[in-house]
Amino acid sequence: MNSADYKITGMTLGMVGTNCYCIYDSNGTGVFIDPADRGDFIADKLGEMGIKLAAVLLTHGHFDHMTGAAALCEKTGAKAYCLDKEKDLIMNPSQNVSLGFCGEPITFKPDGYVSDGQWLTFSKDGMEISDEEKDGFSCQVIATPGHTVGGCCFYFKSAGVLFSGDTLFEESVGRSDFPTGSMSTLVRSVKERLFVLPDETIVYPGHNGDTTIGHEKKYNPFCI
Repeated sequence: MNSADYKITGMTLGMVGTNCYCIYDSNGTGVFIDPADRGDFIADKLGEMGIKLAAVLLTHGHFDHMTGAAALCEKTGAKAYCLDKEKDLIMNPSQNVSLGFCGEPITFKPDGYVSDGQWLTFSKDGMEISDEEKDGFSCQVIATPGHTVGGCCFYFKSAGVLFSGDTLFEESVGRSDFPTGSMSTLVRSVKERLFVLPDETIVYPGHNGDTTIGHEKKYNPFCI
């Protein structure tokens, strides 16, 4: 498949305006990234569009990227995954900053975990995890610690898009002052893991507008 075979729909949800995305193929098989809130609402919208979710992917475990995951998974039957190194943070309301921002604990236990470099292949039957790229609708897991210890990005090579969560923003990067964060690690992740992707790769971040890898290599003041 090439980029023309995929479509992306986005919505901004939650108390801090988190970008949520669904990428789907011509058969209506979809993957949802970072359901920030209102999982029932997301499920209803996808149902109206005729999209069948193969998986829910979390770029990291902060509350504003996973609060809607439980309801979305329950209503659609899709399973949710995050990077294995984020297992402790997503279940800890102090580390996932829900206590500080919401005043109440919010946690979520994914159905499974993925590792850096793995390839995820999607179909109507769900998601298959492998160590090598396979034909069809797929993405690669790219570990990008720094915003959190288990933060990651999802690179859909055939579509030419990267979902960067709170790692890389338009001419900026994510915060590093939350638990498990590190600015030096974050900048290194961007430069060593993301800037090696093709310049034309479209970046869909967790907040604010989209950008490209080529643009960020030239104009991102944190990473030049």
